[in-house]
Amino acid sequence: MPKPDPLTCFADALIEAVIDREGRYVNHGADRGGATCWGITEAVARAEGYAGAMSALPRETAASIYRRLYWHHPLFDQVALRAPQIAAELFDTGVNMGTAVATGFLQRALNALNRAARDYPDIAVDRAIGPRTLSALDGFLRTRGAAGETVLLRAMEALQGERYIALAERRPSQEAFLYGWLANRIGDG
Repeated sequence: MPKPDPLTCFADALIEAVIDREGRYVNHGADRGGATCWGITEAVARAEGYAGAMSALPRETAASIYRRLYWHHPLFDQVALRAPQIAAELFDTGVNMGTAVATGFLQRALNALNRAARDYPDIAVDRAIGPRTLSALDGFLRTRGAAGETVLLRAMEALQGERYIALAERRPSQEAFLYGWLANRIGDG
């Protein structure tokens, strides 16, 4: 029997953890995403071809959607080859805020940490992983080493936390979620 691919195992563990954290069917009135099951919104489930009741969305279908839309499509799997902690953060933030927002946090942090482009060139904050973003990440890790991944992670989490607070300030209905976002989505959560 072939040995399981470590990157696939890593992705599977992230997906299972987010599904466990998100839980079964929820339809909270203040949640702008509407009804969800396993954290998958009805709009996403429908766009991915699921036609059944949201409360009956199979866990396996949710996992497949996460793998496709929140791991492979945004190229977070490519980030995982270089920096697993960063890929895990991108995945979790992408599930909660959208993959483009998560990628924007990475790009902004990389630009802010490149010491005025001495370590690697600035990159466009286009909110998509591509060759330039991966090259910048490689340059950052080459310059800062293993400890750099932790610092980059903290920078991304700082941006994420600021966005949560700003969202709650702009839309008081979102205060219902702020504590949970900060407790479960920032740091070791």
